[in-house]
Amino acid sequence: MLSNRLSSITPSVTIGISSKVSELKNLGRDIINLSIGEPDFNVPEKAKSVGIDSLNNNETKYNLVSGIKILREEICKKLLSENNCNYSIDEIVVSNGAKHAITNTLLAVTNPRDEVLLPKPYWVSYSEMTKIVNAVPVPIETKKDNDFKLTGELLEKYITDKTKLLILTNPSNPTGAVYKKEELIDIANVCLKHNIYILADEIYEKICYTDKFVSVASLSDEIKDITITINGFAKSAAMTGVRLGYSASNKEIAKGINAIQGHLVSHPSLTSQYIGYGALTQCSDDINNMVRTYKYRRDLITSKLDTIPNIEYVYPEGAFYVFIDLSKIKDKFNYKESFSIEFCEKFLEEYNVAIVPGLAFGIDDYVRISYACKEDYFLEALDRLNVFISNIMQPNTINNY
Repeated sequence: MLSNRLSSITPSVTIGISSKVSELKNLGRDIINLSIGEPDFNVPEKAKSVGIDSLNNNETKYNLVSGIKILREEICKKLLSENNCNYSIDEIVVSNGAKHAITNTLLAVTNPRDEVLLPKPYWVSYSEMTKIVNAVPVPIETKKDNDFKLTGELLEKYITDKTKLLILTNPSNPTGAVYKKEELIDIANVCLKHNIYILADEIYEKICYTDKFVSVASLSDEIKDITITINGFAKSAAMTGVRLGYSASNKEIAKGINAIQGHLVSHPSLTSQYIGYGALTQCSDDINNMVRTYKYRRDLITSKLDTIPNIEYVYPEGAFYVFIDLSKIKDKFNYKESFSIEFCEKFLEEYNVAIVPGLAFGIDDYVRISYACKEDYFLEALDRLNVFISNIMQPNTINNY
């Protein structure tokens, strides 16, 4: 008999879509894939060279569970200079990607049946990770008129004596919304009041188009003590397949995460760690160029969306997604169970474009598209979306793409 926990978790929707896209491409279909949250850039050459050098120098033996010293030292420098967060290297644990760092944290701070608060819309894996560690995901119904951002007042309504942790994503996946300093203080003060941990997922912090990104842990020493900051290299340095992330927390939590990781994976690949070290120390220009490109694409895609009738969207101030409101189309679309899933399935089958249903993030009236791809790809995809929506709203009109 398999574990009971398997019956409670659902497969990743985004990975499922990617598998479907691969299947269709193998059949000869030309698919525009706007579903995956992966940069279309390559790992910067200087970072790769550091990794190659490490192999040539035979840096291939067991090392420290928490990560190589030089990488953790650079992470501390980065957190201080860029985020105004002062950490020592024994408060940093390097992991096999930010997803692994989040799972480590959940294992370290939650007990079975503890509640983990997830403001909707939330990244697809948060709820499943929570269930895997036998904690209970509790969705928070946020409001569209506030770009789906959490407030302290709303947070208060969801706190119980079982609440252990709040997961706060900033910038948001899927909306691209970015929290202001005063908004973060409002939320963090509620967590302080109720002795609740904050898992601050800041994986998209480099891809931020506002004046200044604010880290939760920078707000005060008291707030820093209850905050576990999660970050990594996949989004900012195009290192999705390299699998390298990290957590920054107080020493007690870091020690617990270190103990868990030591038994599960020992430590991340040394080659990956050296590539990450190279990215931190030598690749700021490459990263800044990527961010400039994303901002240009954000401006281009939102201008295009503004020309499509019957839709609205959350204006993204970070990350590389747009969360599109299709509620005006929902009543005209013939679906059985999930509007967003069936809308996306039909769009893929008939128009050869892959996007992500909003239900994957907890809200069924929306879809998410990624602009981490060539401009002509997403512009063509939006032309097809416009035709698809027009055919739904005026079914007797024949529009071809």
